Amino acid sequence: MDKDPFKEYLREVEADKVSSGYAWGTAIGLQAVDGLKPSEYLINTAIKNIEGKISLQEARNLIDGYYDERPETADGERTEEADKVSVRITQILSETAFTFSPNEYIAIHRRLFEGIYKHAGKIRDYNITKKEWVLDGATVLYGSASELGATLEYDFEQEKSFSYKGLSMEDIIRHLALFVSRLWQIHIFCEGNTRTTAVFFIKYLRTLGFSANNDIFAENAWYFRNALVRANYTNLQKGVYETTEYLEVFLRNMLLNEKNELHNRHLHISGLLAAKKVVIREQKVDIQSEKAYIEDQKVDFQKTKSDIESIILEKSKFFSSKTIAHIHKMFERFGYGEIFGRSAVVELLGLQNSSASKLISKLVKAEIIKPVSGYGKGKYRFSKE
Repeated sequence: MDKDPFKEYLREVEADKVSSGYAWGTAIGLQAVDGLKPSEYLINTAIKNIEGKISLQEARNLIDGYYDERPETADGERTEEADKVSVRITQILSETAFTFSPNEYIAIHRRLFEGIYKHAGKIRDYNITKKEWVLDGATVLYGSASELGATLEYDFEQEKSFSYKGLSMEDIIRHLALFVSRLWQIHIFCEGNTRTTAVFFIKYLRTLGFSANNDIFAENAWYFRNALVRANYTNLQKGVYETTEYLEVFLRNMLLNEKNELHNRHLHISGLLAAKKVVIREQKVDIQSEKAYIEDQKVDFQKTKSDIESIILEKSKFFSSKTIAHIHKMFERFGYGEIFGRSAVVELLGLQNSSASKLISKLVKAEIIKPVSGYGKGKYRFSKE
């Protein structure tokens, strides 16, 4: 989140307020993994609950009633989903009951998405692919639809039989990273896998003696998802190998309260590709110095492009996938250098004037673009800051 509205409650001396603040922060932060942003109404309702003015059930009733009276418009933002799933996650995280089993995992999905997805609590019956920004558009190989149930059962049995006795904390964290990455990779549901996995994992960690109560998901949910992706992707031709190192850093912050920096751009595979190309060019520099120079310029450009995309991603993580697509299309057209106005956005994206104005307003508020003077009214450029 740009600014966590629950920060002040995490400094409270009252344990209930701290616990509620963490639960709500986690619940709302997790919506970012699907590009969703909860409403101000949800935020205000959450604060009332944290302050003890209403119960969690009353908060849920208020959210449900709010959308009963205001059917969501087809704007692609999925705010109703974000609000309802946020309060449901908070409820589950506030409960002590938990069973480490495939049924519990599936039941969490059902509780989170019932009435939102028709397939809530149901194992998918078709194969899926998903283009991943962190993989430059490639996809993780998810579990085969014909084997999902058996694969899920196997992973749970393996974890149940695993002994943590005598392991160092470093080895424990490495194993936990491996377990959660494998669980996520199965992707047994059509949608909502990351949020379900995160909630289940937090509950499981508590049974292992970890409090798992901090604001890491509130601020780094996208990093968590990208780390899961990197833990399940290998491309030998490109020199990219699956690794849990990013998940381990995330877990060290989460479980040991370390302060390691978590930046999505560090996970992007282009960093590996660029580094590999530089080594190759250095070997050839004596016989093709001019070509190496040109290639260096290309690598610098690609690195800059990757950095730009990661910055845009981090700033716009609460936008819908449609809005994020618009941002990338605009940047591909205008870059940092070109100044543009509403008419150019309308022409590029095929939007109505009012929709283009709303989009521009969102991007200005997110500091992705900024107004410029000296070129007439209503002119903008992408911000480098």
